[in-house]
Amino acid sequence: MVGIYEKFTNFSFPNCNYYTNKMSKRNIEAGSDTLFDSLKRYFGFDQFKGNQEDVIRNLLAGNDTFVLMPTGGGKSLCYQLPALMMEGLAIVISPLIALMKNQVDAMRGFSTEEGVAHFLNSSLNKSAALKVREDVLAGKTKLLYFAPESLTKEENVEFLRKVKISFYAIDEAHCISEWGHDFRPEYRRIRPIIAEIGQAPLIALTATATPKVQLDIQKNLGMMNAKVFKSSFNRQNLYYEVRPKENTTKEIIRYIKKHEGKSGIIYCLSRKKVEELADLLRVNDIKALPYHAGIDATTRAENQDKFLMEEVDVIVATIAFGMGIDKPDVRFVIHYDIPKSLEGYYQETGRGGRDGGVGECITFYSYKDILKLEKFMQGKPLAEQEIGKLLLSETVAYAESTICRRKLILHYFGEKYEQENCGSCDNCLNPVAMVEAKDDMALLLDVLATVGSEFKPDHLVNILIGRNNNIIKSYNHNELEEFGAGEKKEEGYWSAVLRQGLIRGYISKDIENYGSIAITERGREFVEKPISVKVSKDRIFEESDIEDSVATGPKGSGGSAAADEELFSMLKDLRKQLSKRLNLPPFVIFQDPSLEDMAIQYPVSMEDMQHIQGVGMGKARKFAGEFIKLIARYVEEKEIVRPQDLVLRSVVNKSGNKVFIIQSVDKKMDLVDIAEAKGMSGDDLLDELEAIVNSGTKININYYIEREIDEDKVEDIIDYFREAESDSVAEAEKELGAGYTQEEIRLVRIKFLSEMGN
Repeated sequence: MVGIYEKFTNFSFPNCNYYTNKMSKRNIEAGSDTLFDSLKRYFGFDQFKGNQEDVIRNLLAGNDTFVLMPTGGGKSLCYQLPALMMEGLAIVISPLIALMKNQVDAMRGFSTEEGVAHFLNSSLNKSAALKVREDVLAGKTKLLYFAPESLTKEENVEFLRKVKISFYAIDEAHCISEWGHDFRPEYRRIRPIIAEIGQAPLIALTATATPKVQLDIQKNLGMMNAKVFKSSFNRQNLYYEVRPKENTTKEIIRYIKKHEGKSGIIYCLSRKKVEELADLLRVNDIKALPYHAGIDATTRAENQDKFLMEEVDVIVATIAFGMGIDKPDVRFVIHYDIPKSLEGYYQETGRGGRDGGVGECITFYSYKDILKLEKFMQGKPLAEQEIGKLLLSETVAYAESTICRRKLILHYFGEKYEQENCGSCDNCLNPVAMVEAKDDMALLLDVLATVGSEFKPDHLVNILIGRNNNIIKSYNHNELEEFGAGEKKEEGYWSAVLRQGLIRGYISKDIENYGSIAITERGREFVEKPISVKVSKDRIFEESDIEDSVATGPKGSGGSAAADEELFSMLKDLRKQLSKRLNLPPFVIFQDPSLEDMAIQYPVSMEDMQHIQGVGMGKARKFAGEFIKLIARYVEEKEIVRPQDLVLRSVVNKSGNKVFIIQSVDKKMDLVDIAEAKGMSGDDLLDELEAIVNSGTKININYYIEREIDEDKVEDIIDYFREAESDSVAEAEKELGAGYTQEEIRLVRIKFLSEMGN
């Protein structure tokens, strides 16, 4: 096996017309009747969808075939029907065990012969694998599914050499490309392994391939002469929306409650978040289950089946869920975290509305998530980091842009969308004001023509706004006449102009040197004779200090509620009275965010109060009584209907971190050791400690403070907070002076709040 990959990397098989075998010849000569009869007999359909018929005829003729078809377009039929019609065994290479099982079960459902389809992978024991081989050699099996890792095993290669292969199908072919969103290095070894097993036609299929990825797939598989069948990527029944990532959990629960009984998928990037969110949905009476690679295979399969059988409404999953799962009535797809690429986003949203019904695709976005994803790339090879960052930049552009989201997605996949307003995305339904940008477009294109085609979009924008960084200097672009010519306008505006240039065809992306851009002939014509171009600057997703938890009141945009200003004012007055009576600073009793949340949720019982931001059981019992009475009276007088659907139950002690921290502090562990034990930074630990005391739990860190902070400093900080009108650390730093660090102030503030308020 050594050296095989190198030997065949650049090998390109001719179109395999020799494989117009006896069976496929008969099909072609018989014309439509045989093909449509087979479709009806095996699958019960009277008509093909989209390009299916042309794809199948091309494969039956023994030709290499490349299929670009969106999720729900019927890719599987393109190799399943030919496999049943042709002589021999079709090898299907697929990336996931769950996907193989789903398709094998489906094929067995269509056939009276159970052995018609099998898979060979690590999930089978020896006797099950032996049964598969017996069925294949007996000619019962028409489709045999492999993961690429299993296909490369010597024993499987030797076995398959004994079998007549009708064709090879590479499903989810984007996994071949380093530019694809689910890159699997093993996929790049498929071509040489196929060469070892034996010649046969190839069909490669994917729902998500940009022109760059398509070229990469065809080169690697040695099928540059393949006939390409490309269906439209436009899913007209899908609605796209991006919301700011504030109060995300509450927003999700509220959304699901409004769509009760509907099937949906929620995607998260981490397994931990999947588990936490699934638990939280369940305690709020939503039928939900988790799905990720850390769950054992049996439970994972059970959870998937329960979703398919409608025993649960919602699956919370990592990206591994849904590939090839044929559930037609998924009504919503929610992204708790922004995906790493637009290919991933398109494929995951494509799980919605496969029956042609409405599918709502809601994504929660914060630029902080992008920074986290970039941080995860550190330590990977530089080339991989570069690819990852370029893919991420496309995702950021999609999330922050005010252009029609459907237009952006289709442009990304090399398809034009002519309509100005799709009527089914947040940007089209709530458009922002547009401004004339004819002159700015001409300036941008002029600069692009001057610098040439070896630079990326951010470089061009940096020239226009006059950002004099090292890369700009190294090319002497700071000496261009146009350097800084657009400094009076924001970076987001110039990014929007550039994006409009791409969509209008004035600018092109270099497929070979991905990320680089160049002016097109159409762009040069525009510079000579400019026409009207309207743009709006990108949306700005402001980062707020609002804690993302179910206890937080909904604020900001995206249809969230606002606090009752009259009640909020009354609550502040009551806090002031109580402050004077108890001789405590107001913020020790309840902080402003807690009062604001009360003015949204109207808690009228002790149980209600414990769902308010920053109010735990201890604080509720100590201070909440008079606030509850005031709110209850106000609700009755104003005849207010309280938003009960927003009062969400939280999972008790689910985080684990809080319990561990409290127990560790009780044992007087060093705070540094506590942080390291949980893989947290010092700031993260202080955040957790502050959240614990703010919710009303008493915690004693005196042992640590006495050892680390001078006694006089401790007294000074406590004296400051006794008199302060606010618990702001920034204001305390300013007042106390340079001799006091932020960490010292935060630690003593925790001590103060715990002793005075809890």
